[in-house]
Amino acid sequence: MGAIPRIQDFNDPTYDPFVSDEAAFGSCADPYPRLAEWRAQGQVHKMDYRAAMGLYPDVTMMDLEHYLVLGYDAVEKIFLDPVTYSNKTYARNLGISFGRSVSTMDAPEHARFRKIFQKAFLPNTVAKWGDTLVDPVVQGLMDKFSGRGKADLVQEFTHHYPFQIIYRQLALPPEDVSTFHKLAIAQTVVMYDVAHGTEASQKLGVYFKALLEERRRNPGDDLVSLLAQAEADGEQLPEEILISFLRQLVNAGGDTTYRATSVLLTGLLTNPDQLDAIRQDRSLIPQAIEEALRWDGPVLIATRTPTVDTELCGVSIPAGACLSVASGSANRDPSRFEDPDRFDIFRKKHRNFGFAFGPHVCIGQHLARIEMTRASNAILDRLPNIRLDPAMPPPEVQGTMMRVPKHIHVCFD
Repeated sequence: MGAIPRIQDFNDPTYDPFVSDEAAFGSCADPYPRLAEWRAQGQVHKMDYRAAMGLYPDVTMMDLEHYLVLGYDAVEKIFLDPVTYSNKTYARNLGISFGRSVSTMDAPEHARFRKIFQKAFLPNTVAKWGDTLVDPVVQGLMDKFSGRGKADLVQEFTHHYPFQIIYRQLALPPEDVSTFHKLAIAQTVVMYDVAHGTEASQKLGVYFKALLEERRRNPGDDLVSLLAQAEADGEQLPEEILISFLRQLVNAGGDTTYRATSVLLTGLLTNPDQLDAIRQDRSLIPQAIEEALRWDGPVLIATRTPTVDTELCGVSIPAGACLSVASGSANRDPSRFEDPDRFDIFRKKHRNFGFAFGPHVCIGQHLARIEMTRASNAILDRLPNIRLDPAMPPPEVQGTMMRVPKHIHVCFD
């Protein structure tokens, strides 16, 4: 492959977006009791969820009326009715960061472009990535601590492996990776820091445009080359749409998988009997992944807006309002899940909203499950008798909008 211009850092290279996670997504240790209390009072409330939870307001949404939607039935209804409940409100924040992302679109435009993107994420393609992308990254990271007898699985493993997989997917020059990750994560601060979010978006746009041009001249087997050539019904992706997707990829693919894997490991390690069951029978891993996505999925709140004045669960909602759709509340609705606050890989199988649902269900969900499966198997294979380190604090999943533990301290034989 040919050379492309180096990626450009922030004008202020000392700016650090990695310290902003709590400002963007909150640090609440357990939002579920409040969600349960509100859900018991009604499935729809006129309130700003971020403000009610003590978070910095989303400056891109401050002029809108806010409603919180809770409970399985109400959340499912919204996800399955994209005509009434539009994704276009994401254009106010994700649109600033990512541009014309499929996450900001409705039908028919959304379906047309999503169909092309899905060509690059077909099950047979994704399955090959397990061997060529996922395993080398997982094994390389574990090589650094597997002989030590103890580790912090978040800081040394889960926080890194999905992002490194994406770098390999994109075949990024190694010297660009650090700045690339910094810019990609900074896109998420736009809800309270428009200036840095916009700067990150602009610099990634310039970089991806050059990367696309180079891969069209010299295509390889990387994801950028694949997407540049993907088509459906004779149509290829416009450059603007493709660049928006690439901007979003690190956050949609890397960040959520890091969070989901960390939650999975927290659930298993704090329930040693279930971890032991998986040790004895690896076929239980898929249901453990689904339980982690239900129990404390990485994205607690999705956003929609009504296209018309409507009524939901007896509450009138005006067109254009901002709906905070609490997937986390749906996933712990006692009307659908017995003892919903308990992590239980053996519970009766039932659909969860960990990767959303309906037309906007996560495009990369199959890859995420493969990544989580390979990571779980590697941990069991290479860290014998893994257990929580009794000399260190136990893991605590936290977050008001998105959830993750900061540390998982373990020891092993």
